[in-house]
Amino acid sequence: MSDVQDYSSRLSDPNSRKMETFSYLPQLTAEELRKQLQYIVDKGWNPAIEHSEPENAMSNYWYMWKLPMFGETDIDTILKEVELCHKSNPGNHVRVIGYDNIKQSQGTAFIVHRAEIKL
Repeated sequence: MSDVQDYSSRLSDPNSRKMETFSYLPQLTAEELRKQLQYIVDKGWNPAIEHSEPENAMSNYWYMWKLPMFGETDIDTILKEVELCHKSNPGNHVRVIGYDNIKQSQGTAFIVHRAEIKL
């Protein structure tokens, strides 16, 4: 049996906290992000963008950036909105959600910009 790695994610250290899908992996590259957005589009899910202050990131409530992008299939349009959200809220975490309109739930959610937390 292989050794299991312990991730030092602690409430007392906000910079160590893990959130959403992929949070234990290195930051997504531009190409990896495009592939994840393509996956959302290919599944027929509706992309949405949310943001939150780092101190409130563990809350269930994040601010929605505009409305979900119902029916959007252009990856460049989605990326443009992600960047607009990040530029408008530079101190916030930004995440992408893929809403599954058949199951009426989130199919995926992952952080695309993680804000630096100053202690």
